[in-house]
Amino acid sequence: MNKENSQVIIDWRWSSFEELSSPELYAILKLRQEIFVVEQKCIYLDCDGLDQNSWHLRGMISTGSRYTLGTYLRVIPPGPVKRYPAIGRLLTRKKLRHKAIAGRLLEQAISRINKIYPGSPIQISAQLHLEPFYNGFKFFSTSAPYDEDGIAHIEMIKNR
Repeated sequence: MNKENSQVIIDWRWSSFEELSSPELYAILKLRQEIFVVEQKCIYLDCDGLDQNSWHLRGMISTGSRYTLGTYLRVIPPGPVKRYPAIGRLLTRKKLRHKAIAGRLLEQAISRINKIYPGSPIQISAQLHLEPFYNGFKFFSTSAPYDEDGIAHIEMIKNR
């Protein structure tokens, strides 16, 4: 567990799809819908067939006597869909933003990818307005901006 901003305690949990319990998977899908579909008003099929082969990182936030899902991402392995390991569906619950939690989440993912795929670049399809955030982690753009489900995105790569 890590203590962040002297207030937020995060328990980082990595799981394969098969290791997720039904309540854990439900919490992930619910939070993804709350942020990507409802908050961002983006109508798209979230269940895209990539979750089953991905690694899922959940940042569980202490709320006293229990933990709730506060931040999440998935790591898609290289293969037919992505050339390199890719980070996707990165999110932080709205009330937890601007507390450096997303940066900690991304650091956890980069560290894990470096262990599993040493020497491999890392891909991300980032929302364009978040490009400076990812630049801070040494990701650089590799495409022109493009529309993905009504939101401007950009392809980015982090080399070793």
